[in-house]
Order: sequence, then structure tokens, then C-alpha cells
Amino acid sequence: MLALIAGQGLLPSRLVAALEREGRDFRLYALEGFEPEVGDRAVTRFRLEELGSFIAGLVEGGCEAVCLAGAVKRPPIDRARVDPATHGLIVRLAGAMERGDDGTLREIMAIFEEAGLRVEAAHEIAPELLPASGVLTGASPGPGDHADATRAEAVVAAMGAADVGQACVVASGQVLAVEAAGGTDWMIRSLMRVPEAVRREEQELLKGATLFERASEWVADVKEFLTAAEPSRLPERDKALPEGGLLYKAPKPGQDRRADLPVIGPATVMLAAEAELRGIVVEAGGVMVLDLETVVAMADAVGLFIWVRPKEAP
Repeated sequence: MLALIAGQGLLPSRLVAALEREGRDFRLYALEGFEPEVGDRAVTRFRLEELGSFIAGLVEGGCEAVCLAGAVKRPPIDRARVDPATHGLIVRLAGAMERGDDGTLREIMAIFEEAGLRVEAAHEIAPELLPASGVLTGASPGPGDHADATRAEAVVAAMGAADVGQACVVASGQVLAVEAAGGTDWMIRSLMRVPEAVRREEQELLKGATLFERASEWVADVKEFLTAAEPSRLPERDKALPEGGLLYKAPKPGQDRRADLPVIGPATVMLAAEAELRGIVVEAGGVMVLDLETVVAMADAVGLFIWVRPKEAP
């Protein structure tokens, strides 16, 4: 039996669908305070202060493997609520958190493995989330984009070595934004001014990304939204920034790829289009793409390229 420990975002629901297609036995769990988007399926919640007891319960219940999927921010630890089975683990986790996100995840995975639980990666459950190398869209990157991608790869590698983030935006060789604790969406939004009314409309539109039977109709709605007759109602990119540019995402150097592998999806494409970027570049084999057909259709509708780019040799 697999324990799917679900965070926020679309990834957990896509893994649920893959597990159900396979007919695999699994149960859903979530850290308290981080509600997963998995519909009306039963979810068992736990606190970090009870991690030891939670893991013991998994083992006693016949669980053999765990998968960590979805976004979770570092929760505060209430030491008054730490149960006896978790006392030693909390000391380890507190030390790991000081080393950053990657160090924290490595420690958490080590704790699960010490209990005899195998840690499975999301892309092992759903291999289709890792697209093949190449340009997936009608639009293709030009020579300037190739140069920007090389620059961006070096920037993300340097950031990752410091355990900071997994993405950046580069235009004409200049780094316009880097990913930090706020995440990729926050980073892209930092390039522009988004009126609150537009943000609400954007959020309503993105709900349609899950309605696969209406995908073509939904993409048409997105295109209409992004090509409004009244430009003033759209997000406005900072005029002080150079035009164009690309979003680049890749894992951190030496990252354990069983957890926190970077992800892009429909919302990424919408934000990239609003920010007037030319395209999105992801490291081949290192970034998951949610709802690939919808993502490509959206990018084609607004003229963005999506490039699954092999990592350059050192």
C-alpha cells in the first residue's frame, strides 16, 4: 500500500488519477493546514509534531511506500505538542530546516526510510509527467532564446547550490527575476502590475483547466482573455524591463529527485503570457508538466514556445 502525502496544487490530483487507473492500493494523507485539492476523497491529516506516531501508524497499517507530492511551506513547530514518538525527530528536523528546503526534504525522506518505507517519486507513479526533449509548440526559440537559456541554466544552478529556488526569468542576458520562497507564480507576477479584478478573472478561468472535456473551449476563453480589446484591463509589464525573455525551470544541483521536482502547468503558461515572455524552458527529465496537452494548446494559442531542453554538458 502506498501513502500519498499530498500538498497543495494540481500534482496530487494527477497522481490520484494515475493510481486509480492502475488500480493500485493507496491512501491519502495531508499535513494539517495544507489542504490538498483532491475532490471529495477521504484524507487523513496529521501534524508534524506527531510525525513519529504517524509513521508508526503507517507501518502498522501495512504501508510499504510513501510519495510526497504538492506544495507545502515549512510549518512552525509547537514544541508543547510534540508527542513522545517524535521528540528525537523534531531535533533532527529543526536542524535540517536551518539548512534549507532540500536539506529538510532529505531528512524527512531519511526518516521514512529508516522506518522501512520506500520513498517513491511522483514521476515514477506517473511517468507521462516528464515530457520528451524538444520544442513542444508551434513557436520555436530563436538564437537569443538559446543564449538566454544557457544563462538561465547557470543562474538556477548557482541558486540551487545555495538551496534558494528552481527558476528564473532571463531576457537579453539580463536576470529579471529569481524564484524564492514565494514560488514561481510570485516571481512572474513581480514583473508586472496585476489589477485585482483581473486576478479574480484569471483565477476563475484557471478553474476550467480541470475540465478536460471542455479543454478546447477553455483554451479559446483564455486566448480571448489574453487578447482583450481593452489593453488597460490586462496585467501590465514593468516598462523599465527589457522586452521578451523566458522562464527557465530546473532541479537544484544534486537534488534528490524523489521530492520537490519542479512543476509547470496551465497557470504557468497564463502568467508567462501575461508577463509578455517569449517562452518557457524546462530541463529535460527534471521538470514535470501537468496537463501537457492543455499546456501546449494554451501556449500555441498565445504564441509562446515551450522547450524541453537537455542540460548542457559542464
